[in-house]
Amino acid sequence: FLTIASVALVYYAFREYRAEGPLDADTTFLVREGAGISEIADSLERRNIISNARVFKTVTKFLGDDQKSRHGEYAIKAHASMMDIMDILKSGKSIQYSVTLPEGLTVKQIFKRLAAEENLDGELPRELPVEGSLRPDTYKFTRGSKRSAIVNQMLAAQSRVIDEVWEKRDKDLPLASKEELLILASIVEKETGKADERPQVASVFLNRIRKGMRLQSDPTIVYGLFGGDGKPADRELTKADIEKETPYNTYRIDGLPPTPIANPGRAALDAVANPSRTDYLYFVADGTGGHAFASTLDDHNDNVRRWRKFQEEQKKAAEQPEGTKAQPE
Repeated sequence: FLTIASVALVYYAFREYRAEGPLDADTTFLVREGAGISEIADSLERRNIISNARVFKTVTKFLGDDQKSRHGEYAIKAHASMMDIMDILKSGKSIQYSVTLPEGLTVKQIFKRLAAEENLDGELPRELPVEGSLRPDTYKFTRGSKRSAIVNQMLAAQSRVIDEVWEKRDKDLPLASKEELLILASIVEKETGKADERPQVASVFLNRIRKGMRLQSDPTIVYGLFGGDGKPADRELTKADIEKETPYNTYRIDGLPPTPIANPGRAALDAVANPSRTDYLYFVADGTGGHAFASTLDDHNDNVRRWRKFQEEQKKAAEQPEGTKAQPE
């Protein structure tokens, strides 16, 4: 009788394990990191994804699968059997999310974005990493992944890239260390968003360093005034800002600022490590989203006049009543 009863019980359990489940519509299920099979089974039953948590736990343990589930968020089809669900949890093919952290953000700005990412979990490190130490990129993760894990990925990735770039640098660079390369790359990153211009912008600053000239970079003024919070969008730089003494104001200090002013990407690091061969000492915006470069102050002043003229024309066009046309001269 006991043998027959045991066989019947096993038959019932495996039949239930393979039978269609009670779930009426597709859903997702989150397995938290460190969750055991009992917690998973009880949660599945509470959500009416499976009909019997005890059967799920017993058969899973009997098959030796109770330690094989992986944390993450999984897509569960309507009427999936317990066996189907366990196969999904063992596969590790969880739903992937991503967060994009572009080049040029400060550490504070990156932390704000990570804090706002609702699919991540956990606290950010209390102590901010040093500026420039996080690699900008798109990071994939599963729901419930730790924010601190993303930060650690960024730290490791940036350190690895800096080492690689420094190893392949132009040996004639007037830079004494990887830290100096990182600082200058952060300035180049903030000065231009055009990939083909970065090596030229880098050459301007490196040529200035060689000649003992001040870098005179506006983004360094901004960092000295506002730090990692960044300049408010409606705030323009003034003459008083340029004259203000801060450790980052490269109009007032010689050489490089004490730290990076942002987190540069690989392209900016490469541009500084292997810049264009130029004699440029100046550059100014040209009105097309790029810059006009010059080797002499006279040529630079001509470029500045053209830029100011462009700005005036843009201002007049903006003030012109809508629907009217400018008359030909």
